[in-house]
Amino acid sequence: MDENKGVRTEFFDTYSRALINRDATAIADHYAVPALIEFPGQRILVTDASQTESFFAGAVDQYEGVTEADVAVSVVASTEHSIWADVTWTYHGGAADERNMYQLVQTDDGWKIAVLTPLTLDGVSG
Repeated sequence: MDENKGVRTEFFDTYSRALINRDATAIADHYAVPALIEFPGQRILVTDASQTESFFAGAVDQYEGVTEADVAVSVVASTEHSIWADVTWTYHGGAADERNMYQLVQTDDGWKIAVLTPLTLDGVSG
C-alpha cells in the first residue's frame, strides 16, 4: 500500500466516520491490543479491547454537536510494519480542534493504532 494514500483513505476515513458517529465500538476496532493511549495526566496501557471502547465511550460527549471533521494526515515515517502519522482534526460543530501522533502497526486485520499521543496545534504546517 502507498502509506500516504492508504492511511488517509483506508484508515483515517473509516476512523473519522467512527468518531463522528460517536461509535465507541467502531473506534475501538481501530486500536491494536496491546496499545498505549497517552494523554496528559492519563496514560492507558490497553491490554483488552474493552478498555479502549470504555475510554472512548466516556470521551464522546466532548464531540457533541460535531457533524463533520476535516482530517489532515501527514505520514512522517514508515516501515513495512509501522506508520507514524501526524494528524490534525478540524471539527465543525463546537469541539476544539486536535492534533495527534498515531503509530499504526500492521496486524492480521490491517493497520491498527498502537500508540496515540496528543500534540500541540502550534507549529502545524499546511
